[in-house]
Parts: sequence; structure tokens; C-alpha cells
Amino acid sequence: MAAPPKPEEISHPPLDQLQGLEYCIDSNPAWGEAIALGFQHYILALGTAVMIPSFLVPLMGGDDGDKVRVVQTLLFVEGINTLLQTLFGTRLPTVIGGSWAFAVPIISIIHDSSLTRITDPHERFLGTMRAIQGALIVASSVQIILGYSQLWAICSRFFSPVGMVPVIALAGFGLFDRGFPQAGQCVEIGVPMFILFVIFSQYLKNFQFRQWPVMERFALIITITVIWAYAHLLTASGAYRHRPDATQRHCRTDKANLISTAPWIKIPYPLQWGAPTFDAGHAFGMMAAVLVSLIESTGAYKAASRLASATPPPAHVLSRGIGWQGIGILFSGLFGTATGCTVSIENVGLLGSTRVGSRRVVQISAGFMIFFSILGKFGALFASIPFPIFAAVYCVLFGLVASVGLSFLQFTNMNSMRNLFIAGVSLFLGLSIPEYFREYTTAAFHGPSHTKAGWFNDFLNTIFLSSPTVAMMVAVFLDNTLDYKDSAKDRGMPWWVKFRTFKGDSRNEEFYTLPFNLNRFFPPS
Repeated sequence: MAAPPKPEEISHPPLDQLQGLEYCIDSNPAWGEAIALGFQHYILALGTAVMIPSFLVPLMGGDDGDKVRVVQTLLFVEGINTLLQTLFGTRLPTVIGGSWAFAVPIISIIHDSSLTRITDPHERFLGTMRAIQGALIVASSVQIILGYSQLWAICSRFFSPVGMVPVIALAGFGLFDRGFPQAGQCVEIGVPMFILFVIFSQYLKNFQFRQWPVMERFALIITITVIWAYAHLLTASGAYRHRPDATQRHCRTDKANLISTAPWIKIPYPLQWGAPTFDAGHAFGMMAAVLVSLIESTGAYKAASRLASATPPPAHVLSRGIGWQGIGILFSGLFGTATGCTVSIENVGLLGSTRVGSRRVVQISAGFMIFFSILGKFGALFASIPFPIFAAVYCVLFGLVASVGLSFLQFTNMNSMRNLFIAGVSLFLGLSIPEYFREYTTAAFHGPSHTKAGWFNDFLNTIFLSSPTVAMMVAVFLDNTLDYKDSAKDRGMPWWVKFRTFKGDSRNEEFYTLPFNLNRFFPPS
């Protein structure tokens, strides 16, 4: 009879840093490979950068020309914010992109009676844009103050691995409606894209060209090129000629009207839409979106640190990054991007898919964003990729980020009934409550909070539409009130505590020290 397996043969020891990455946060691929990988991150960031203005600008009264300018501006500001975050913020390889969290207060501004009275569509677009800018400029102060005053670092003392699992996991899972529901809008390109991407990035990842894992590194750009060409072939052959308008809009490669309306060269600049207008109600509603962006980004930074093979960012570094993200929202308001910013979850997922967590690669992608936002026609060419192609990739990348969140369970005792209760309830409510708010809004054309105070409605509806935000409120409350004194070890605190302070772990200096010897002026706490 065979001997029973030893405990070490059954379980896996917890690891501070994720193993198996080819390049970690501060190791860099060769320049040629780094530039190609940076371009891949830029292409992926286009999905959200095009989708948000495509949804909001027509509601604001803008035409295709306005939409192109907003896309260019959003990409330009994304590039600047990504550079600032990777140089002076958390220094993690994160792309700072547009955020859907701001949709509720922005739609509320669009439907403001003082703006809907304007009869000329272009004037209404400009008036709405200025009102959004004013609200973003005021609301950005929330992240700037919480970040630079280190208040968010103090708040993060209440976090533990068991409390962070639902937040990080739902940063990915919470975006389920951006995955297959969007890819299914054009099944004939969405499904082949998903299948090809999985085959190339996973099953063929060991295929090498001159000892170079070309399939694993560039699965995204290869599959997008193949499926984009296939979609163009379907369009050119007249496959969609007699199909409904919605199908044509999602499937055709010539429906975006971006290339024809984009200028050859256009440099976005602050206050290009005119002087922002300020309204207290709009600003209060927008502050909820800024808080949601703060919480979603906190989860995303933790996930990015793991996929970059770094240690979790210390509280002081996390707070510094939030401060710089607040500056990013201020820039969004000054330039007029029609939305605020947050960490791009899909680009965090791409770190894991390519197994390249290099900071330099993301900084190069920021260069591409700035370059192609100025060269309008070239940027518009890439931006005309049908959205179901991106949505198919999101099915993989959002899932990857979510599983990174679940991986933090290895530092906790999952044989503890307390931990099972906290993780299960916060994950379930984090999915269930936002779904209730979404279904209610779809049926009633307004959120469950529908009082005469519009700013109050925007505040509540925005908070409870965000899965990571609901999960954090539930998980952190339960984790800090339920048998917390006797369960430090079960919560994973002995492992977590050394990453709270900059000097708690010697590796923090390697990963998070500021460049240009700036730590002399801003000593870490």
C-alpha cells in the first residue's frame, strides 16, 4: 500500500511575489521588444478610450468631429497620466485610462434642464463639456487631499488580505457586462477573437521564433490583426448590407466615422472647449465617482504589483499614487476628456498574459498614446477597430485580474468559518447589489435613489453601481468588527503587516523608490 502523501505534497507554500514572470517591474526587455509590447498596451487601451466618448458625445449633442477630438484628448491625457503615475506615483506598470465610474454623474449633467434647453446641438455639446470639466476639477480635490495628506494610507491600515480579496477580485469580475455581452453584439467576430486569443496566448505559448516566445508575447496584436482583417473582409464583401443598424454599428469596420473626420495633426490643450462652468450639485455627484475610482484603483494597484512580481505597495506609496491620480482627474477636467480616470484593468491583465511586468513597457505605451493622439489620422485608423474585438479579449484579461485577487486567499486561513463568511458575503453582495441598481435603472430610467436632490441621487447610485466599492464597504466593515482581535493570523496579518511601511521589507526600496534621487526631498514613511 502506498504511503500517504506528506502535507507539503498536498499544499503549496504562499509566495510574496508571483513566480514565472519573464520580466518583473524593474527588469526590461530589449528595446525592440519593449517598443512592440508598449504598442500592444496602447492598442488595448484604445477600447475604452473610444467606447466612452462614442457613448457620451452623441448624448451631449456632439457630432463625429467632436467625438474624434474627445477621443484624441482622452488618449493624450491618458499618456500624460500614465507617465506621471509610473514615474512619481506608485511606480507600478499601470496604464491610467478613462473610467466608466463617472458615467452616472456625467449623464445627470447631460440631462440638466439648463443644458437641455439649448437648441443648437454644438452649443449644447460645448456647454455640457464645460459643466463636466468644472465638476471634474472640483471633485479631483478629493483624491488629491486623501492621497497627499496620507489619509488614504491611514485608511489602508484597516485592510487585510481577507478584506482585499473581494475588492481585487471584483475589479475584474465586476466588469462582466463589458465582456461577453459586448462581444456577443457581433458574434461572428467576437467569438473567433476569443478562441484565437486563448489558443495563441495559452496553447501556443511555447512556440518560439529564434528563441523568442512570439505567440505568448504578442498574442493580442496578432489576433487583433487577423480578426480585424477578417471583419474588414466581411464588411467589404457586403455581408452586413441588409442587416439591422445595430449589427452594422458593432460589426462593420467603416461605421466609426473616425478616420474621415480626424485632423492630420491636432495638439490637445487645456481649456480647448472654453472656460469650465461650476455647479455645486454637479461637483458633489462627481465626488462619488472620484471615490469609486479611488477604491477600484486601490484594488488594481494591488493586482498590478502581483503581476509585476513586486511586493504589495506600502501604504505611503499607495497614497502617493492616489494623489497623482487626483492630479490626473484634474488634467481630465482641464483638457476636457468627458470622463475621469482610473487604472485600466485590461492593461493590468495584459501584464499577466504576456508575463512581462516591466515598467518601461508601460511608459513606452504612454509615448504611443501621446504621439498618436497628436497625429489624428493614424490614431483614428487604430481606433476604428470594432469594439467586440476588444470585448472578447476582456473576457480573458478581466478574469485574469480577478483570479489575482483570489490568489491573496493563500495568505489567509480558509478553514476559518469567519473568513469564509466575509469572503463569500462580500463577493456575492459586490455582484448582486450593483446588478440590482443596473436592472432598476434600465427599467425605470433612473436609479433606485430618486429624491429631489439630484446630487444625492448621483452620489448613492454611483457608489452602489460599483462592485469593488460595495465589496470594500462590506468586507472591510465585517473584517474589522467580526472577532477581529482573536483572528489576526487567520486574516493574514502576520504576512501583511511587513508591507504596511516602506522600511518593513527591504524589497520595497528596489520597487518603489522615486527616480532622480527624489526620496531625499520626500522621505518614505
